[in-house]
Amino acid sequence: MTEREFERLVEFLESRYGINLASKKAIVQGRLDNYLARNGFSSYEEYLNAVERDRTGHELQNMLNILTTNHTYFWREPDHFIFLRDVILPWIIKKEQHSHDIRIWSGASSSGEEPYTIAMVVKEFLGLNYNGWNSQLLATDLSSEVLQYAMKGVYLKEKIEVLPPTWQRANFKRLDEFNYQVKPELRKNVMFRQFNLMNDFPFKNKFHCIFLRNVMIYFSEDTKRELVNKIYNVLEPGGYFIIGNTENIDKEASGLDFVRPSIFRKPM
Repeated sequence: MTEREFERLVEFLESRYGINLASKKAIVQGRLDNYLARNGFSSYEEYLNAVERDRTGHELQNMLNILTTNHTYFWREPDHFIFLRDVILPWIIKKEQHSHDIRIWSGASSSGEEPYTIAMVVKEFLGLNYNGWNSQLLATDLSSEVLQYAMKGVYLKEKIEVLPPTWQRANFKRLDEFNYQVKPELRKNVMFRQFNLMNDFPFKNKFHCIFLRNVMIYFSEDTKRELVNKIYNVLEPGGYFIIGNTENIDKEASGLDFVRPSIFRKPM
């Protein structure tokens, strides 16, 4: 991959999706080299031309599936789920005691571990009142490949072993010696959709809580500010915004109040 080809790829991805891979040439080339060889492309220039000219979007989606990192696991950064249980959900229940509506968005849902963990926290918190609340959460990602995986809800046994045994029994069905599937009653409470965070937000109702963890590390500072501004606009007054523990945002520019590292709140 020449420098000119790499710059073209970086500019293409950042302009469309906000993803900045300018410092990751070795990773990009390492992930794409085999794909180009398998599919008969003689150069990156030929490949990029094919991506831009393919009206079906198939080549573009393949590129996104290959280049976007989707490393995640159940109960990742557990302090966020504990805060959801101990602080955010009690606030929502009090606020929405008449509507019985809980609106949570997992904005980088990847292969589903994060939204399913959120759903399990909500289910346990509501207890016997679970069916009396509209607690379906929205889970979006850029990659169609991981969304298909997430919707099936099938995970290796070792992936769910980080969860409490009671959660494993209540929320997963054993398929065979190695695989378990999220039970239908929990799967139906997570709505998976493909979504580009750079697009306009089409949401009619505002969210009580938005998880957007470990994705803005790929964005430039300008793109992050624009995205956080859109997040602010779709949060309920008093709503919470949660990012990854290693991430940060411009607190002053965001208009959000700092609650604790990685957790912010829209003023009431």
